[in-house]
Amino acid sequence: MPDDVILFDVRDGLAHVTLNRPARLNAVDPEAIARWQELAHEIAGRDDIGAVLFDAAGRAFCAGGDVVAMSRLAESGAGGASPAEVVRGLADRIHDGHRALRESTKPIVAAVQGPVAGGGLGFMLVADLVIASERATFASRYSDIGLTPDCGVSTLLPEAVGVRRALELTLTSRTLSATEALDWGLVAEVVAPEALEARAREIADGWLAGATHAFGQAKRLVHAGGARSFQASLDDEAATIGAAIETADARTAIARFAAGSASR
Repeated sequence: MPDDVILFDVRDGLAHVTLNRPARLNAVDPEAIARWQELAHEIAGRDDIGAVLFDAAGRAFCAGGDVVAMSRLAESGAGGASPAEVVRGLADRIHDGHRALRESTKPIVAAVQGPVAGGGLGFMLVADLVIASERATFASRYSDIGLTPDCGVSTLLPEAVGVRRALELTLTSRTLSATEALDWGLVAEVVAPEALEARAREIADGWLAGATHAFGQAKRLVHAGGARSFQASLDDEAATIGAAIETADARTAIARFAAGSASR
């Protein structure tokens, strides 16, 4: 499996993941999909990773699935599978990677430098915070090619912007500017292109320098809350904060807070 379609590096607790098919606007082909699934599970399972910085090479962040590569594979009847079976299998692998990252305790910041389209929205929204360059744009484009949302877009997009706006984006050819995406709640911040990398790294470094365990558990609790009863969430919160107060991070932070309060 080619490693260079998605670059991966871990240093000092930070996993850096870079989509690396710039000539195809970082659209994912079967090799990139397999690599994404593999890396997602590795990130979720590694104790030495405390945060993730997710970005992309070239002028675009992600154009979703490489429709040309996927349709060629589907029409080839690989392994005797029908086109529907081939495409569904590829989608299942992307979705498995997304689920692993979404359910992990690793907070993820995405640095979006340019256009995002189709399933690229789902890749982007796997991140917990999205920082966008002023040059970034956001569009669905599913209706333009006669396909339906994948890569988690039907869940992650309305979660971010609301059902009505999600429908507007998926049922039309509308393209949002970075400023509009900020107004809609699709991204957390918009910065100058030259400041994007530093700002995303600042956020990731802040997670690593702070109560890393608590950040990860907070992510897990928030994402899990919408899929279960309120009582189940309350029970999980109680158990999680009980465990958190015994961690070294919490003891240090509480002592610092107490010292600051006493000095006021």
